[in-house]
Amino acid sequence: MRRGPGVLRLVAWPAALTLAVTLLRLVGELRGWSPSYFSRAPGGGLAIVGIVWLVPFVGAWMGYRLVRAGVRPPGLAELVAWPLGALGVGLLMGYGFERMVQPSWTGTFLLWALVSIVVGLVSLVTWPALGVPLAVYAILARLPVVVIMAFAIFRRWGTHYDAPPPGFPALLPMPRWLWTGVLPQSTIWIALTLAVGMICGAAGVLAASRRSR
Repeated sequence: MRRGPGVLRLVAWPAALTLAVTLLRLVGELRGWSPSYFSRAPGGGLAIVGIVWLVPFVGAWMGYRLVRAGVRPPGLAELVAWPLGALGVGLLMGYGFERMVQPSWTGTFLLWALVSIVVGLVSLVTWPALGVPLAVYAILARLPVVVIMAFAIFRRWGTHYDAPPPGFPALLPMPRWLWTGVLPQSTIWIALTLAVGMICGAAGVLAASRRSR
């Protein structure tokens, strides 16, 4: 079995596409385009134009490319079960601790960040050949968001990038950026990319296996 394509080859065009969508989203919000596509609500409001929707396709494409290049994957059941189980257990643990401890908003962010690290690591080691490029892609996807959030928060752009969650305490721009920008983007969203990308990678593996027959 061959080593398969390098990490940079796997992540190059998905990262470029994701950056383009991020910039389009920012322009759309700043210019007040349709909220259905460019929502300015906290968290993004499940707007149609958003990079989170790219993750399943990126995971499936990477899985397909790896198998077509001769990289042997684990079983399909394992590819789905481990990250899906990690997501399920992580959600149960997170919500369970939230109900028991009832932490502050910042404590809640920290709790979910810790849970996300575990979910991300489980997903990463399920199939490292896919997990590593997914992790690199996640970092490249989320780093521009962190930078944009800094400008949006400090300059009060009125976008979803600087909209705090309802009830979030009033903080100075720097700590608000660290809590609502840097922490979740570097933990929660990367873990979600790893878990969902790994699960959807199974679809790419299946498609590549059937084509090889």
